[in-house]
Amino acid sequence: MHEFNGLGMNLGNLSRLSFAKSRSISPENMTGEAGKGGMATEGMGAIPARDLGQGWKISPSLEIDCNDTLTLADINGSGAIQQIWLACIGPKKRDLILRMYWDDQSHPSVEVPLGDFFCCGLENYAHVNSLPVCVNPGMALNCFWEMPFRKNARITLENRDPLQKAVVYFQINYTETQVPSDCAYFHAQFRRTNPVPYKGLHTILDGVEGQGQYVGTYMTWGCNSNGWWGEGEVKFFMDEDKDFPTICGTGTEDYFLGSHNYDIGTAVPSRENAYTEYSTAYAGVPEVQRPDGVYRSQHRFGMYRWHIHDPIRFEKQLKVNVQALGWRDFGNWGGDVEQRRYLPLQDDISSVAFWYQTLPSKPFPKLPHRDFLEIN
Repeated sequence: MHEFNGLGMNLGNLSRLSFAKSRSISPENMTGEAGKGGMATEGMGAIPARDLGQGWKISPSLEIDCNDTLTLADINGSGAIQQIWLACIGPKKRDLILRMYWDDQSHPSVEVPLGDFFCCGLENYAHVNSLPVCVNPGMALNCFWEMPFRKNARITLENRDPLQKAVVYFQINYTETQVPSDCAYFHAQFRRTNPVPYKGLHTILDGVEGQGQYVGTYMTWGCNSNGWWGEGEVKFFMDEDKDFPTICGTGTEDYFLGSHNYDIGTAVPSRENAYTEYSTAYAGVPEVQRPDGVYRSQHRFGMYRWHIHDPIRFEKQLKVNVQALGWRDFGNWGGDVEQRRYLPLQDDISSVAFWYQTLPSKPFPKLPHRDFLEIN
């Protein structure tokens, strides 16, 4: 008898047999039913396939009208989402809001602009090569987060653009299987602070109640000052923490597993294009937008950090924030150490927090208007 439920997949258990059932939802099979794929007779590929007929890519994509929401998946039963591939044409990625609902909870456990969820929040293509998220040419969005559910899983995509329809290509691969009692539910929440108040903080996550583990952060950072900006500490307040956190890092670039200003040279700010992009299994800075001297006036960065081997576990509650902190007179870096002083910054910070927790979860703060979300 095969007792393996097919969850927690890795190279070490690929040889194990299981009675878990593999299923897939796409525009060619919106129900995910066995033996029902490729049966469409109408769709966006009907004209190119007019000489071929049924079974020849009749429905590779779907449209989302302006100010409308499309249900990508509505699955009943017990199982887990195992992989999502998605590509979209039309609106900006921050006008497309991805939401996920578990076990008939009325409010979403995931509510994030599409690009930010897939570590591509600055709109332009950037190659992301990590374990749970990858972005491939040309702007193919992929995630491998395991997302278990016991009763129902529902995934939607809203188009907030009032003028442009969205054309979305997608495939959601999942398994029907028994979910262990100690599996928590996947969550992701977006927040933006623009600008961060002087001596203030950007809140990455707050208001979480229940037991769970924090598993990752994606962050975009827009600079409003000259010089280096990444000295702020990322802090995790868990359970009984009040004024001071249990986990406190040493700086922003350190949290994203880089160092020394992401500069492979001498960290001198006059070096042209000193910032260096990188993308690894667990952390990266794949997005660096550099000023062009005309209309693109500021540096912007997109960064991710996954807590896969070091999840941050909490039993009652969790709050996460980051300081916006740079240097005064960074051009005098080679001078007297005693003359150096930090500078609290008033930058533009957006973030996505990724975590697992028990249900019910608390409703998220209301997502701001599309004009506030736009990076410009």
